[in-house]
Amino acid sequence: MTIGRARSLPRDKSGVTVVEFALVAPVFLLMLLGIFNLGHLAYAQAVLSGSVQKAARSSALETANTQQADDAIRDALGPILQGETFSFSRRSYFDFVDIARPESWNDANDNGTCDNHEAFTDENRSGEWEADVATNNNGGAGDVVLYTVTVSFDAFIAVPFAPESWQRANLSATAVRKNQPFASQTRYASAAGTCA
Repeated sequence: MTIGRARSLPRDKSGVTVVEFALVAPVFLLMLLGIFNLGHLAYAQAVLSGSVQKAARSSALETANTQQADDAIRDALGPILQGETFSFSRRSYFDFVDIARPESWNDANDNGTCDNHEAFTDENRSGEWEADVATNNNGGAGDVVLYTVTVSFDAFIAVPFAPESWQRANLSATAVRKNQPFASQTRYASAAGTCA
């Protein structure tokens, strides 16, 4: 190699593009895959939320078929998710103010829990004190129902060498609605009990 050629090497730009591409391409591709995953999650969440709202409305009627409503959600999400498992929850209350309210009790020791033989009112007829007065069903006429659907599914694009927890995703949607007043609404029970 001549001295003139050795002096021109630092200024030689040929091949730089290939090196820059090799450095930037993996980062760009990972970013692109992440955007695709986020877009898929946003789309699945929108479909889930819309399906849950529609199913909640159809379940508020006297002729409600909750299994049919749940199946409609499965049908809506089936084509866009892989390996999905669903969890459906319906919790019914007498009124909106009762949502997540505990059954009435005499909190003598002021610890926020019914214990030490404190007296309580078995409002949901379960035979024991509940921290949530709800009953786990679609309720009756005029009842308020909190309908929650959770779906777990395989990630849209699996990330190689990532932890297994990254390979699954979870989405959830909730709708609150009041059943149609097609009959007289059943009030809470008033039987008394004591906590252990």
